[in-house]
Amino acid sequence: MNNLDVMMQKNERLLCYYGDDFTGSTDVMEALAMNGVETVLFLEPPSAELLAQRFPNVECFGVAGVSRTMTPDEMERELRPTLELLKSYGTAVVHYKICSTFDSSPRAGSIGKVLEMGREIYSQCRYVPIVAGVPILKRYTVFGHHFAAAGADGETYRLDRHPTMSRHPITPIHESDLRLLLRQQTELPVALMELPALDGEAEKVAARLEQRLENKETAAVLFDVLDVSRLETTGRLIWQEALDQKMSLFVIGSSGVEYALTAHWASEGLVDRDNVQLQAPGEVDQLLVVSGSCSPVTQSQIEWALGQGYAAIQVPVQDWLEPNRAEESRQALLKRVIPLLVEGRNVILYSAIGPEDPAIEALRKVLDVLGLEPADSGRIIGMQLGRLTRDILQTSGLRRILIAGGDTSGYVTRELGIYAMSCISTIVPGGPLCRCYAEDSRMDGLQLSLKGGQVGGADYFERVRRGGLS
Repeated sequence: MNNLDVMMQKNERLLCYYGDDFTGSTDVMEALAMNGVETVLFLEPPSAELLAQRFPNVECFGVAGVSRTMTPDEMERELRPTLELLKSYGTAVVHYKICSTFDSSPRAGSIGKVLEMGREIYSQCRYVPIVAGVPILKRYTVFGHHFAAAGADGETYRLDRHPTMSRHPITPIHESDLRLLLRQQTELPVALMELPALDGEAEKVAARLEQRLENKETAAVLFDVLDVSRLETTGRLIWQEALDQKMSLFVIGSSGVEYALTAHWASEGLVDRDNVQLQAPGEVDQLLVVSGSCSPVTQSQIEWALGQGYAAIQVPVQDWLEPNRAEESRQALLKRVIPLLVEGRNVILYSAIGPEDPAIEALRKVLDVLGLEPADSGRIIGMQLGRLTRDILQTSGLRRILIAGGDTSGYVTRELGIYAMSCISTIVPGGPLCRCYAEDSRMDGLQLSLKGGQVGGADYFERVRRGGLS
C-alpha cells in the first residue's frame, strides 16, 4: 500500500489550498486534474457535510480568495481565520497559493505577512517551503532571482524588468531576488535551496536541506525552480516533510507546488496520469469576455478578437467608484450589450486596453481625490463587473464566459452565486475551462474560463469559444 493510500485510508485528503486570487486558484486545480488527481475549487471554505455529500471522491480541494488585494490589517482580520480553518481539515499539505509572478508588496497581498501568520498557526512545522517557479508557465527561480516570460514571443525577463510586473498598477515589482523582496515584507529569515543543492543523490539533497535548517531561526526555505527534474526533487522534499508531520505542512507557492508534488507522485507510481478525464467540450456560438486586466498580453488578445469581429465596450470605471452612479451606469451598459448578443456577436467588456490606456491614469486621479487605495479599485470595479455579468447571463442565457484579470475574477465570480468549480479541460497551461456549481439553475453548469493577465496567446478568446478545439 502506497503512502497516498495510507493518507486516504486515514480519511484525510491529500491537499487543500487557498488561492490569493481566482485565476491562480484555477491554475492549481488544473495542475492537479491534468495529473489525474480529482480536485474541486470552492468560493468559500466547504463544510464537512458539503464535501461528504456532493464531492466524496475528491482527493484535493481549494478555496478561491482575493487576498492579493488585501492590506496586512485586512489579512489579519479576514485571512487568519481561514488559515486556521484550513488546518482543521487534516490534509497532509495546506498550500497558500500565490501568483507565479510573486505579486505582493508591503501594502497589498503581502506574502511576508502570510509567512508570519503561517509560522504562528502551523507552529508544528519545522519550516515553510516556498516555491514560485512553474516551468510549464515559463516562470523560473534561479539562485533566488525570479524570471517570467512575457509577450507573444515569450521572451523571459528578470522580474524587476518584466514589462508588466515592473509596472503593475497595484503591486509593481522592483526587486527580482525573492528573499530581498520578502525582506521588505517580513523580518523572518528565509533560506535558499539553490540549483546545485537540488542536484545529486536523494540522500545528499536531503542533507543539504537539513544544513539550511540548522539555523533554528530559519522560518522558510525558498526552492529554486528551473526544470521539471529539480521540480520533482522539490516535490519529494516537500512530500517527505509532510509525511513526517503529525499535522498539516504549511506551504507557500504558485501552482509549482502542485506540479512538484504530482511530479514526485508520478515518479513513484502513486498517481495514474493515464486516467485523466479532461476532454475538450467543443465550441459554443457566442462568448462573453469580461476583462479587468491591463496587461500587454490581454491587450493583444482584445485587439486580435476585434480583428475577428468581436464587439468591445469599454466600461466607465470612474462612474463605478461613486455608488450613486454605479447602478445607472450598469443598466446603460446592459442596454448596449444585449442587442449585440441578439445579433449573434461575441462581446468584450473591458476596463482598459493595455498598460498605456489613458483610463488607468484617469482612474488613479479619481482614486486620489476620493482617498482610495489602488487595491480598492479592483474590489469596487470587480463587484460592479460581476453584477453586470450576472444581469447579462440571466437575460441572455449564455452558457460560456471568460473573465480576464486575477483581481477582477474573484469579485466577478462571487457575484454570480457560484459555490464551486471543477476543471473541464485545459485550453492553455494556466487557463483551464471550468464547470460551475450553483444553486441557481441559470448558473449551475455554466462554463467559465478565468484568465490571468499573462496567460494565453493572441487567439486565446477564440480558443475558449471553441472549447480548446483547433
